[in-house]
Amino acid sequence: MVKDMAFIAYSVSDVPRATAFYRDVIGLTPGQSFGDHWVEFNVGATAFGIGDGTPLGFMPGQSTGAAFEVEDITGMRERLVQQGVAVSDVHPFPNCSACFVTDPEGNRFALHQLKSQA
Repeated sequence: MVKDMAFIAYSVSDVPRATAFYRDVIGLTPGQSFGDHWVEFNVGATAFGIGDGTPLGFMPGQSTGAAFEVEDITGMRERLVQQGVAVSDVHPFPNCSACFVTDPEGNRFALHQLKSQA
């Protein structure tokens, strides 16, 4: 029986560079670290991990699926654009808005903001 989400993993070839991007540019809070092999970030109750997954068959630059909840998607997107990060326009959906970001390795993830339930 599945009881929880253990972590989300993205494969990267340069762990220190990816660590700096997710910590300093995206603003994730560092969690456990195992040197230049594997670094985790605390995102709510789940860990977002980065490491070189090539030996396991996970190629850097091909990870997708993570979505980080933000409070101000427009402001976050603008901050990333100003830093030269590849980020899509904000797309409106019935219950949320999202934009899609590409990290320095080519991995993609979403920034997500739920609409007010007022």
